[in-house]
Amino acid sequence: MKLLIENGLLVHPRENREERASLLIAEGRIAGILNAEETAAAKRSEPDQIIDASGLIVAPGLIDMHTHLREPGQEYKETIQSGSRAAAAGGFTAVACMPNTTPPNDNASVTQSIIEKARDVALCRVYPVACITAGSKGEHLTEFGDLLQSGAIAFSDDGRPVEQSDVMRRALEYAKAFDALIISHAEDRALSAGGVMHEGRVSTRLGLPGIPRSAEDIAVFRDVSLCELTGSRLHIAHVSTKGAVEIIREAKARGVKVTAETAPHYFSLTHEAVEGFDTDAKMNPPLRDDEDVEAIKIGLKDGTIDAIATDHAPHSELEKKVEFDQAAFGIVGLETSVGLTMELARQNILSFSGALQKLSSNPAKILKIQGGTLEIGIPADITIIDPHLRRRVDAARFESKGKNSPFDGWMLTGVAVMTICAGEIIWKVDEAFKPQ
Repeated sequence: MKLLIENGLLVHPRENREERASLLIAEGRIAGILNAEETAAAKRSEPDQIIDASGLIVAPGLIDMHTHLREPGQEYKETIQSGSRAAAAGGFTAVACMPNTTPPNDNASVTQSIIEKARDVALCRVYPVACITAGSKGEHLTEFGDLLQSGAIAFSDDGRPVEQSDVMRRALEYAKAFDALIISHAEDRALSAGGVMHEGRVSTRLGLPGIPRSAEDIAVFRDVSLCELTGSRLHIAHVSTKGAVEIIREAKARGVKVTAETAPHYFSLTHEAVEGFDTDAKMNPPLRDDEDVEAIKIGLKDGTIDAIATDHAPHSELEKKVEFDQAAFGIVGLETSVGLTMELARQNILSFSGALQKLSSNPAKILKIQGGTLEIGIPADITIIDPHLRRRVDAARFESKGKNSPFDGWMLTGVAVMTICAGEIIWKVDEAFKPQ
């Protein structure tokens, strides 16, 4: 199949440049970047489909390096199929799925089953992240070699921290032998125990137990110190505090091999969103204060924070529509990420290219997977974005089984209007394209 995308603004995030050109896709791969004369010639060769991308951004496929697909074992919350549909609807051509499933992804058979199921039912690419420790219990390391050979791309006990420092050190040393990535859920649970939201004026007013910034800051400092000690690769997940940003910035300046991500809710909301005891605004780490939000934005702008990940965490109503202190932590994010991230471009915090670095090329580089570029010859994973299309978030219509979004009802500007994976159109918003 031959596909021609013309009249779009091609964004090359890895090279930090943009150009007006056409993109030719053939046999599932990028076959050419064409000027006007070459585009005319390509049209005469009668491609199978011509897409007019006038006024649209044509970018490498988005990659979410932190999502929870819940399968195996928690299919009532999400499945690989439903989660991949949500990803496609949000503009993502690939997701890295976290291992806190039932059973946890701590052995080769679970990893292989995820890959096989994704091959059968997923719309996008699915990359399993395996547990650091058996059962994510923080005691005994998993078999990194076997898991990597089976298809795991990184290791994390996300949802739980590795509490023992000696275990985390051994994990980093073990991972170094494979040049593997450790993804840290940075939380000191002795400090966060019993907390349900950010510790501050709102938690005091609502009478809810809080989680202090220090619960994250101390854990980030420890893991960065161990990363520096071992010389291994470390990635800090879902950064939410000013202190964590400063620790990571200083570590990078010293040459420590640390990268970091944040999520759209940490630069779009503060703990004020919890007012009214809104359980859709309950997540871990929690929404923080204004100064933390500002620090996250600065960290994104100066490169301290490398990636924007959704931390897509679907739950059923049974777990969310309950008393605040009983509700599960987490929100869904795959279908709102683009609109929220485009707001950073409108605020001149990031350029379009810079935003797409955080959503595409940097995740690919950190995870060492394909994608993040429009190089000729690579598989054609493409996301087309209308930066001006306005849409009201309607959680009831999400492709995800999870509807737990604090952005329900928000009007967002910027929509992923077409998602192409391996040259196949897996999602399209018809209203964004002119009839041919």
